[in-house]
Amino acid sequence: MVIGVLTLTIPSSWNQHRRHCLRPTPPLIKCESGGVPLTKQAHRFFFSLTSTAAVDDPATANRLIKKFVASSPKSIALNALSHLLSPRNSHPHLSAIAFPLYTKISEASWYNWNPKLVADLVPLLDIQGKHDESQALISQVVSKLKFKERDLVQFYCNLIESCSKHESKQGFNDAYGYLSELVNNSSSMYVKKQGYKSMVSSLCEMGQPNEAENVVEDMIKNGVKPSLFELRFVLYGYGKMGFFEDMERMVKKMEIEGFGVDTISSNMILSSYGAYNALPKMVPWLQKMKSLEIPFSIRTYNCVLNSCPMIMSFVRGSGGFPVSVSELVNVLDEDEALLVKELVESSSVLDEAMEWDDLELKLDLHGMHSGSAYLIMLQWIKEMKSRFRVEECVVPAQITVVCGTGKHSSVRGESPVKTLIKAMMVQMKSPMRIDRKNIGCFIAKGQVVRNWLIQSLD
Repeated sequence: MVIGVLTLTIPSSWNQHRRHCLRPTPPLIKCESGGVPLTKQAHRFFFSLTSTAAVDDPATANRLIKKFVASSPKSIALNALSHLLSPRNSHPHLSAIAFPLYTKISEASWYNWNPKLVADLVPLLDIQGKHDESQALISQVVSKLKFKERDLVQFYCNLIESCSKHESKQGFNDAYGYLSELVNNSSSMYVKKQGYKSMVSSLCEMGQPNEAENVVEDMIKNGVKPSLFELRFVLYGYGKMGFFEDMERMVKKMEIEGFGVDTISSNMILSSYGAYNALPKMVPWLQKMKSLEIPFSIRTYNCVLNSCPMIMSFVRGSGGFPVSVSELVNVLDEDEALLVKELVESSSVLDEAMEWDDLELKLDLHGMHSGSAYLIMLQWIKEMKSRFRVEECVVPAQITVVCGTGKHSSVRGESPVKTLIKAMMVQMKSPMRIDRKNIGCFIAKGQVVRNWLIQSLD
C-alpha cells in the first residue's frame, strides 16, 4: 500500500466546476430527502466560497476554510464536512474542497480522529483522481487499527459501503479486495459476519446481485449462516435490476432457509415491480400478503401508489380529483383500480394512522407520500361518515389532520402532502383550516366536521 503525504491544496478542477454553477441564495437552504441537514453557518460558509468563484484564487479558498474552522464550534465544522461527504450533497460543485476542509479540521485541537470520516472521504478523492491521497488516508487508518481487528473490519465495511453509494468503481474494487482478504484470513466469526454483510449489500448497491448471491454461497461454504439481511439485499438487488425471475427465486430460497416473507421483503418486491411498471404483478402479491396475514404498512402504500401514473397525475396536478374511494376507482384503469381495491380492503394502515377518543380525532400522515396521503384521506372520510351516522357515536371535541411542515421534503419547508391536503379541503369545501399554532396541521370542531360530512357528502 502506498504511503502518501497529506497536503492542504485546492484542486484546480474545483475552479472549473465553480465557473459553471449558479450562485446560491443564502436564505434558501435546499437539502435532499434523507441527506445531511445543513446548518445556517455552514450554508453561509459554502455561499462565501461560491461567491468568490470569480477570484480564481486557491489561496482565498484556503483562507476561508481556515477562518471557518477556527471560528466554528466542532458540531458546525463537522456538519459542513459531513454534508460534503454525503452522496446526497446538495452542493456537489464544492465537493472538491472536502479534502482540504477535512485536513484543516483534523488539525483542530478539538478533533477526535474518526476513521468513519476517512471512509466517507476516500471515494470522493478517487472520483477526483486523487488516488495517492486516498491511499495515504487508508494507510494511516490501517496502521492505527492493524491490531484491532474488529475496528479494522468496521472501517473496511464503512469504506466499501461509502464507495458503493458514491459509485466509485476503483474505490469499490480496492475496498472489496481489502475486506475480502481480511474476512478470509480472520478466525473471528464477528469479523466474517460483518464483512460478508457489507460485501453483499455493497455488491447489490453497485448493481451486481449475482455476485452478491455468490458471496452468500461462500458464506454457507465457510460455515457462516446467512441472515435475513443478506437474503433481502440479494432479493432487492435482483428486483431493482428488473430480474423478476431471480427475485422470485430468492423468495423461495428465503423460505428454504427458514425466513418467511414479511412486510419489509414484500415492500421490496412491490417497489421492484412498480419501478418497471409491472402493475399486474403487484395485485397477486398484495393478495398473497393478505392470505399469509402479512400486514400492510405505510411503505406498502407508498410503493404501490407511487407506481400508479393516474393517481400520481391527480395528486401532482393543479386540477380537481376524485373525492371518494368509489369515484376514484371508477376513473382509474383496471390495473390501478384493482390495486386501490386491495389496499382499501385492509384498514390496518388507516387504523394505525388514526387516533379516536372523546377529546380528539387525529389523523397522522407522517411518512406518507402524496399518493398514500390522498388515498388514506379518502378512506378516512369514508370511515368518519360511517361512524358519524351511528346515533351512539360520540363526536370528538376536535378533529386534527397532521401533515407536517416539510422538514423531510426535497425542499425544506415545502410539504407536498400539506399542499395536497389543502387542495382537497378546498375542493370538498371542508370546514377544516390550518392551525395557527401549528401550521403543519388542519383543525376543526368535531361537530362542525360531522355536520359537513352528513350534509355535504351524501
